[in-house]
Amino acid sequence: MDIIRLLPDLVANQIAAGEVIQRPASVIKELVENSIDAEASEISIIVKEAGRALIQIIDNGKGMSETDARMSFERHATSKIQAADDLFRLKTMGFRGEALASIAAIASVELKTRKAENELGTRIVINGSDLELQETISCNVGTNFLVRNLFFNVPARRKFLKTNAVEFKNIMTEFQRIALVYPHIGFSLTHNETIVYKLKGTSLKQRISDLFKKALNKNLISIESESTLARIYGFIGLPEFAKKTGNYQYFFVNGRFMKHYNYHKAVMLSYERLLQAGTQPSYFIYFEVEPSTIDVNIHPTKTEIKFENEQILFQVLQSVVRESLGKFNVAPSIDFDTEGFIDIPYLQKDSEFILPSIDFNPNYNPFDSETKVTSNKKYGKNENFLQKANLENWQDLYSGFENENEKDESHNFETKQTTFFSKQNDEHENVTSLVSRNLLQIKNMYILSPIKSGLMLIHQKRAHEKILYEQILHQLDSKMSASQRIMFPVQYEFSYDDFLLFTEIKNDLQFMGFDIDAFGKNTVVINGFPPFIDANEGVLVFERLFAEYKNYDKNIKENLNEELAKSLARVSSMKVGKALTGEEMRELIDSLFACSNPNFTPNGKKIIHILNAEEIDKFF
Repeated sequence: MDIIRLLPDLVANQIAAGEVIQRPASVIKELVENSIDAEASEISIIVKEAGRALIQIIDNGKGMSETDARMSFERHATSKIQAADDLFRLKTMGFRGEALASIAAIASVELKTRKAENELGTRIVINGSDLELQETISCNVGTNFLVRNLFFNVPARRKFLKTNAVEFKNIMTEFQRIALVYPHIGFSLTHNETIVYKLKGTSLKQRISDLFKKALNKNLISIESESTLARIYGFIGLPEFAKKTGNYQYFFVNGRFMKHYNYHKAVMLSYERLLQAGTQPSYFIYFEVEPSTIDVNIHPTKTEIKFENEQILFQVLQSVVRESLGKFNVAPSIDFDTEGFIDIPYLQKDSEFILPSIDFNPNYNPFDSETKVTSNKKYGKNENFLQKANLENWQDLYSGFENENEKDESHNFETKQTTFFSKQNDEHENVTSLVSRNLLQIKNMYILSPIKSGLMLIHQKRAHEKILYEQILHQLDSKMSASQRIMFPVQYEFSYDDFLLFTEIKNDLQFMGFDIDAFGKNTVVINGFPPFIDANEGVLVFERLFAEYKNYDKNIKENLNEELAKSLARVSSMKVGKALTGEEMRELIDSLFACSNPNFTPNGKKIIHILNAEEIDKFF
């Protein structure tokens, strides 16, 4: 009996939809990119219930004829490619012809479209791949797409959609990526009849400012480089504007957003020794390359791009970022005046390689003349640099290695030994272990204590994080709130999508100790902070906590208390390099060993390391 058969069109389209249409944001991305390819100058996006109920895209582009309108819903129907070689010359956004067929397979779709030269347009209604209506109507020039009840016939997919706040955050992400590439196009975004963005065509820098915080505009410096391989341009952020999270990091190639780990690494290397630990710079970087030198078809969402000259562009990108930092006196000053310099082309694969000629004297004898240097006068002001390099005494070897807290009371070892029992711990020393009260702080990062079996090292920041985590989690689980009110309340303004996310965890934040009240559109007033947070850093801690919450990948309603406790503990724990008194170190260790598992942070990072006597003996 034959068992291989062709899939029905509906099933094939639903499978394709699983790759192309993952969430409401995917629908918006595909339809808006079609509007851009249609040369629209104004694009409106209307969304209800984060795209679950309705997605509407209206543009003033070229529109479609009646035949094209119907053909556009057929799988692999496209105007972009006719032969395989066309894939390597693409300058448009979509090209595979799967988007509309996939959307129509898992939603109810209505299309209205008209070309400028036609008096009447076309209206098409498709429900789950079934054509229900096609008629001639009067409508505006351009295209109007309505997508209702997404995933209505694929309940398993609909069930896995996140909350409205998270799904709208994804819509905002796609909207911002597209708006950043096409600053000359006007965009508007409306959610539940509230206008979120209304952007006019403008310059790139102004578009960045319109999309994000206005203060961002003042902290950007331009980059520009053009060679035979690529044109690289855009803006990078000043080091002092760097944040804990990479919220404002964008790469684009030929008008398409992309993710590229190597190029991110090139940017980070350019900022080496300019950033505070744990921070990342902002950047909006655009590549213009020959389409035949990249492959955009290696991933269904086309956000991963393969470059033919990746390593060379890595070096060019690193160079141009450093150049801009140098020009704006951010990095050490370098002479970057290259006006009149010749642009030496990079060696291409098909370039003819010519060996350089070599000129030498075959009669040269190095022993014919005195080559030994008898004087250091040729070195000018550095003539005694060899002598100066000699160490006068061994103490010079230890310069810079002195303990930073020499005057700290923790260095005055007490003659009276007091000890406390650690909790039962199979991985370390059981109840019989004793921890000395003679504690030493190393590099303001680690606490060192002699114990029965050797030496115990404790990572003080991670220890503090573990302690805070258990305190906060207990507070959240027991719904016991405690807040330290501040003298001057602080106003804090969210973006529209961030405010939606904030409303979801407002009660949990209050149980943590954040005293927060609504104050106008997308704005809150912070009256107090948790008692374990320094009030001077309260707003910064709140921003970091909220940034971590926004980056949650899983369903935020699952284990929300645990995730919030992890985040708040991480961003509230002591800074690296904090000097501690002897009493503070003892209190920290007592609190750590009172935790359920003192060995690891909530994220599994090691807190304690035991250096046993046998390991110490091996050193000698």
